Amino acid sequence: MKDRAHCSAVRLREIAAASIALCAAAALTACSSSDSDSKNSAQTSPPASSPPASTGSADPEAAERKAVLQAYSKMWDEQVKAYRKADIAGTDLDEYAAALALSSTKRDLKDLRSKGIIATGAPTHDVNVTQIDVAAKVPKAELTDCLDTAEWTLVYSKSGKPVEVPEERLTRYLNKIEAEKWGEQWKILDVTPEQQAC
Repeated sequence: MKDRAHCSAVRLREIAAASIALCAAAALTACSSSDSDSKNSAQTSPPASSPPASTGSADPEAAERKAVLQAYSKMWDEQVKAYRKADIAGTDLDEYAAALALSSTKRDLKDLRSKGIIATGAPTHDVNVTQIDVAAKVPKAELTDCLDTAEWTLVYSKSGKPVEVPEERLTRYLNKIEAEKWGEQWKILDVTPEQQAC
């Protein structure tokens, strides 16, 4: 059971995500190993993007930076909801996440659900936009996030007992995020956990 719980912890770290989600996005625990399976997931091609809407701001790039940060924050809000019940149903995660960020989360939730594991609490973030190209046909952005998972805990849904995880795991670490603007909505496409404390 310990090995299975460890695998779940590793898979969650690869989310976040991411996540997330995410490799996603989401990562309840950051172990020292990595899982490249989610890198092999097929990515969905984005729909053609319309030009950035006029915001009336003197700096449209600043408005888009704010919008992509908001999408990332919303993705995590929805991801936390999903992990509380090990199910994406009833959440709006697919409004903010796509491609690897979404498929990895769905796969991890299915795995957790089969083991009777959910997550309690929530992670915290310190996220910044490091690059953005609003002039591209499909606007793109890159973000970095110092994700803190110390208060996001895996537990067995029936007993409420915490899942055993490696003591040496990182609970605060760097994530690199890729995002694109599809139509009027920024989507988080990939969340890659780095083996780096922050």
